[in-house]
Amino acid sequence: MATPRKGKIEESPGYCKAEDLASLFGLTGQWINQLTRDGVLKKRDTPAGKRYNVVESTRSYVQYLRDKAAGRGEKGIPESKELEKFDAEVRIKQAKAQIAELEAQELQGTMHRSEDVAALTEDLLYTVRDSLLALPGRLAVDVSRVTAAAEAAEIIKREVYLVMQDLSSYAYDPKKYAERVRERMDWQAEHGGADDDE
Repeated sequence: MATPRKGKIEESPGYCKAEDLASLFGLTGQWINQLTRDGVLKKRDTPAGKRYNVVESTRSYVQYLRDKAAGRGEKGIPESKELEKFDAEVRIKQAKAQIAELEAQELQGTMHRSEDVAALTEDLLYTVRDSLLALPGRLAVDVSRVTAAAEAAEIIKREVYLVMQDLSSYAYDPKKYAERVRERMDWQAEHGGADDDE
């Protein structure tokens, strides 16, 4: 062992510099510095300056590796929490993508919202109701002129067939649906994206 030169402070036994610890652990000096910043490794005051205690640092690094292998991430954050956060972010992004796809389908008219289908069905029901309510007024004069029940039944039957024929021509109108979608989107844009039903 070389004798120390005069004026140079001798290293304390059991302590070493960052580069020596990096060589011992098979890491880079930058990684040793990162582990020090993260609180895994600690420097101690020695007569030669701040140094790492080899035994203490080895134990700390081994414990760090054990914690990491047991599912604890760096800085004591459990990896399971990190995975949960990542999974949640993935689910949010998938949901946003699905919403965007549904909105695109809605704008193209290939997908309809249930409330729009309900409104269009309601329109059809009102058309049926109005046609049926109009029957008495349309039939009253004609039926009152006949004396035989069979003739009255024939007049009523003919009018019912006319109503059914009118209803059979009732068809889904994509333009009317597209207009409803545009109106709702305009309303949502004006009112901050909330549905008026909610």
